[in-house]
Amino acid sequence: GLPTRTDINRHCLLFFFFNCCNVVMSVFLFFKGIYVLINLCSPSAKDSMYHALTYATILEMQAMMTFDPDHILAAGNTMKEAQTIPAHRYKKCHNCLSNFVTKQELHAEVCYAECLLQRAALTFLQDENMISFIKGGIKVRNSYQTYKELHTVLQSAGYTHSDNHGHFEGGVKLGVGAFNLMISMLPTRTLKLLEFVGFSGNKEFGLQQLQEGSSESTFRSFLCNMLLLCYHTFMSFILGTGEGDVDDAEKLLQPYLKKYPKGSIFLFFAGRIEEIKGNLDAAIKRFEECCEAQQQWKQFHHMCYWELMWCFTYKRHWKMAYFYADLLSKENAWSKATYAYMKAAYLSMLTKDDCLTFGETELTLFRQVPGLKQKIAGKSLPTEKFAIRKARRYFAENPIPLPAPPLEMMYIWNGYTVIGKHKDLTEGMLKTLDEAQAKLEKFSIDDQCLLSLLKGLCLKHLGHQEEAEHYFTLVLCNETQIKYDHYLVPNALLEHGLLCLEQGRRDEAIKLLETAKQNYKNYSMESRTHFRIQAALQKAKGTGENGIHVPSSP
Repeated sequence: GLPTRTDINRHCLLFFFFNCCNVVMSVFLFFKGIYVLINLCSPSAKDSMYHALTYATILEMQAMMTFDPDHILAAGNTMKEAQTIPAHRYKKCHNCLSNFVTKQELHAEVCYAECLLQRAALTFLQDENMISFIKGGIKVRNSYQTYKELHTVLQSAGYTHSDNHGHFEGGVKLGVGAFNLMISMLPTRTLKLLEFVGFSGNKEFGLQQLQEGSSESTFRSFLCNMLLLCYHTFMSFILGTGEGDVDDAEKLLQPYLKKYPKGSIFLFFAGRIEEIKGNLDAAIKRFEECCEAQQQWKQFHHMCYWELMWCFTYKRHWKMAYFYADLLSKENAWSKATYAYMKAAYLSMLTKDDCLTFGETELTLFRQVPGLKQKIAGKSLPTEKFAIRKARRYFAENPIPLPAPPLEMMYIWNGYTVIGKHKDLTEGMLKTLDEAQAKLEKFSIDDQCLLSLLKGLCLKHLGHQEEAEHYFTLVLCNETQIKYDHYLVPNALLEHGLLCLEQGRRDEAIKLLETAKQNYKNYSMESRTHFRIQAALQKAKGTGENGIHVPSSP
């Protein structure tokens, strides 16, 4: 169980492990010392809550990377065992947190909350029925409520900060910050459901908690740093308007990159930062270095392959982009349908003679896409559903080719924010769109509207705002004639709203964004569009709040 006041040896071992864990976890995240760390934690995982939590977290990360059912089961069982170590103290002190229990009990509360949250994630992955989702949701809510109670303890008048409480405070800041940040990004309709069961979130408060946690020398400061890096380099781009704080991300990363220049995870983030700055050659170099730095976890290479695929897409190097999509399709099981679609998309940009060298055709690949569909946590992947809908055109006896499908998928992943940083990249993409429009064999309103949306984006980044607005409006004018690609209309409203916001037309921007949010539903990639609309509305209204943050006083 937990160390007691009289068990001096175990008490010393726990805090020695506590203070060393930041370094050890860093080694683990390089994927060079993973087996050393497993061997270190495993013998004490039955007795020490931090050994148990660290060991279970390693197995969970492996499960998340591989989606292997055996790995998921092993991680779930280990995390369940880890939860039982602090559980007896949790039950004893759960209703008396405000009475200032011992520091061991406070640490136990943090570990218990972390175990609950990680078990919830595994529950969502392990089973595909509604009961599993309900169980997972209950675990998430219990974890959230525990973090709120612990935050109340921190803010209580009688609480006194001490060095011994530093790791506990770091754990609370990590949990409270992560919950506030994640919840604040959710679309309004989802948030309303969460508020009904007691959830709320504030982005600025969440970022503040994570920044405070990252600046301290605690076990979880590294995790706060990693979460902030993920937010600035991924979440704000994929689920937002593409305005992550790159400068802040670089400041967070530099000390680690300087200390561990061959650390895979740091090289990966360095590559991602260069990519979103539009420095594609530098990004490619970083991702290649990342792949060379470790060989234990090939799944981590696949993350680099995905980014390399997009880097070459932005450069319009279709053959190299195809090369990495092909590697992913052969080596990785995350989304076979998406990889097949991307391979077909890149071949569609090449001449027939060029395609012969690859031994595949766009037609056969597009027709493979529906058969590769999979479900994760009982849900079909939105990107796969989008790819399947687009690939259906190729099942006709005389299929009509898609116009520039890599450029369309690039929009889904917010890639125009990347190329918009460099004029030459944007002009090149605009030229490709013009060429695609000239090649349209039959007049299709859907295809014309798609090209109008993408051309409008390029023109906006090139500073031709009136022309860009014209193309966004053109999509809206043809709304009633669109047969299949209904997602184009709310996205055109979103981009038009962001353009108005850049021009200082705030009221008009809010009106367009609210129209996109309220008037359209059941279209492709709807959730992702709503995430972006929510981020744009927060920007327009000058607030990071989406609900109410965790109270700062009891």
